Amino acid sequence: MPHKRTFHTLNPALLTENGKPYILYGTMGGEGQPQTQAAIITRMVDFNMTPQEAIDAPRWLYGRTWGKASNNLKLENRIPKNVIEELAARGHPVEVVDAYTDTMGHAGAIKIDPKTGVMQGGTDPRGDGLAAGY
Repeated sequence: MPHKRTFHTLNPALLTENGKPYILYGTMGGEGQPQTQAAIITRMVDFNMTPQEAIDAPRWLYGRTWGKASNNLKLENRIPKNVIEELAARGHPVEVVDAYTDTMGHAGAIKIDPKTGVMQGGTDPRGDGLAAGY
């Protein structure tokens, strides 16, 4: 359609500290994007994980993805069995998926040390990206 933008959901984010870039991160993955974004930033800020640790950690996704109409709770099989069982017992429609499945999207992140300026990157083993620097 003329004069219309293509619908796209990629949503990179930038967290600043004292007005300077601190963490840059983003993901693809349909409705899972905001969930993955929240997981990555929480793991890095609140749990002091490196970008790679935050991205590598087990992931979940509630809702549709990749055009599928399934509105269930997808959990990577690396999530502890007791957690999966408890969520199912509480009525969540749980689907256990393979570890590192690309259903969870592909994320990347860069953290900049505010004191030294050293950058630390991470990329998702669920995709084919890489983190490289010079």
